[in-house]
Amino acid sequence: MCRNIKTLFNFAPPATDLEVRAASIQFVRKLSGYTAPSKANEKAFERAISKTFKAARELIDSLETTAEPKDRDEEAAKAKERNAIRFGPSAASTSRPSKSKTRSAAR
Repeated sequence: MCRNIKTLFNFAPPATDLEVRAASIQFVRKLSGYTAPSKANEKAFERAISKTFKAARELIDSLETTAEPKDRDEEAAKAKERNAIRFGPSAASTSRPSKSKTRSAAR
């Protein structure tokens, strides 16, 4: 699954249309292999995003659960903690080196 697509169901407040659209864009990018389509493929790309958005919005709106909604801030803090464990405490506050620097350091 694409790492940039986040779970959107069962949060307080509920997922916005912007969040669902962003996830739809990431999904279409992942499937197509393009971050931006060529001029020839723009219409197909936008059509796929629109259809994916509609399906995702319908799914999120129709799902039911008895679980309490998750708090966005708490979940973000948990994710930050997991990243600190996985990548080290400074990983959340610093950027990763560019590929060119990493390659030259490896030589």
